[in-house]
Amino acid sequence: MLQFRVWEERWPIRGVFRIARGARTESRVVVVEVSDGSATGRGECVPYPRYGETVEGVLAEVERIGPTLGGAPDRNRLGREWPAGGARNAVDGALWDLEAKRAGVRAWELAGVPAPGPLTTAYTISLDTPAGMGAAAAAETERPLLKLKLTGDGDVERVAAVRAAAPATRIIADANEAWSPAQYRAIVPALVDLGVELIEQPFPSADDAALRDVDRPIPVAADESCHTSVDVHVLADRYDVVNIKLDKTGGLTEALRVLAVARDAGLGIMVGCMVGTSLGVAPATLLGWAARYVDLDAPLLLAKDRPEGLRFDGSVLYPPDVELWG
Repeated sequence: MLQFRVWEERWPIRGVFRIARGARTESRVVVVEVSDGSATGRGECVPYPRYGETVEGVLAEVERIGPTLGGAPDRNRLGREWPAGGARNAVDGALWDLEAKRAGVRAWELAGVPAPGPLTTAYTISLDTPAGMGAAAAAETERPLLKLKLTGDGDVERVAAVRAAAPATRIIADANEAWSPAQYRAIVPALVDLGVELIEQPFPSADDAALRDVDRPIPVAADESCHTSVDVHVLADRYDVVNIKLDKTGGLTEALRVLAVARDAGLGIMVGCMVGTSLGVAPATLLGWAARYVDLDAPLLLAKDRPEGLRFDGSVLYPPDVELWG
């Protein structure tokens, strides 16, 4: 039988990470470790209150999953029997890592995807006043892609301040469900003029059918609206891109299905993450080969990362070493 451990860790964030729904100064993650006595696999998730998750609830769910794994765990059965979300993601990630170590190969070989190469990630500018976001952007002008957290009123001024501070930088806008259709119609023409090239989740997921009735001169990405492959066909008439995050899909196993279904539907791919450590981000690098947008900057937002964490050169992210994952 496999030996199974799960625990919580807390990682300080550099400064404050602020979006339309609130602000945080630390990341609380859940780590899962699965061992067969000779090899050990690890996975990580970030429980997310937006999806009804708490650290305590995820810890309890992982404790329920553990005894069902047996000696030869099946990731596909895990996906059938446990709901998508953080708990399943942490277990799924640990099983991928264990399987790769048992087989003596890298996880991307098991997945049948190209070996990850260097990826250029977006870098997030937290929600703030226009002056505050402009100052934050001015300190990051060497980054090729900035992602701006927005909230509705005052967003044109925020983006304009960032554009003035970083005139050569590409920009993504992320509203985190905060806009109304009226705000969208008022804001988007100005964002076109400011060179914004993607808008993430402008409307609440329950109300995103409204995207069928508005012009989309800037491509729109589904984040909170897209969790698993089942969601993709429902969204294809209202979005242009889907943001795949392992904490939503319940792990890399389902994320690979989302990727395949989204590409078949003609949707662009974005790969993103919650604010956690390199252990949680590492499996998502296996999706980068197909992504139009990579948003895997979470380790850069922490005050410190794992010692064996992912290597960054500015905004360029390199594949995980085997000591970290996979």
